[in-house]
Amino acid sequence: MGKMGNASVVKVVTNMLAFIHLIAAGEAMMLPAKFGVDPDATYRAIRASSGNSFVHETESKLVLSGSYNVKFTMDLACKDLGLVNGIAEKLGVPLELGSMAQQIFRRARGLMGGNAQSPEVVRMLEKACDLELRAPGYPTELLAE
Repeated sequence: MGKMGNASVVKVVTNMLAFIHLIAAGEAMMLPAKFGVDPDATYRAIRASSGNSFVHETESKLVLSGSYNVKFTMDLACKDLGLVNGIAEKLGVPLELGSMAQQIFRRARGLMGGNAQSPEVVRMLEKACDLELRAPGYPTELLAE
């Protein structure tokens, strides 16, 4: 990565992307679910589309199983989002999605606590829509493939 500190910046940027993808994946699965589409069918369609991401392929499974257990807490997510947004502010780089993700995760942490798992951010959407995104056969923990 180059000079000292570069890897740390890249690390928090990749985590920011993961958190943005997680929020987006939840929204992308909720809309069809509210329309009546089976969440498993939606998961598979997104996985085979241009909207796919590593986060969708992994963490969406934990949402669909209802476990949310990715072993990464809201406190850690909020810390990383605070770091990346602080760096961006210092450098004058407007991170609109990064800032929005930070606001969403702060709200989730306030509602569920700092020890809640980061994918539980999707629970806010589930509560707002009065619909849990669930499908049978999905793992409760991330498994090596």
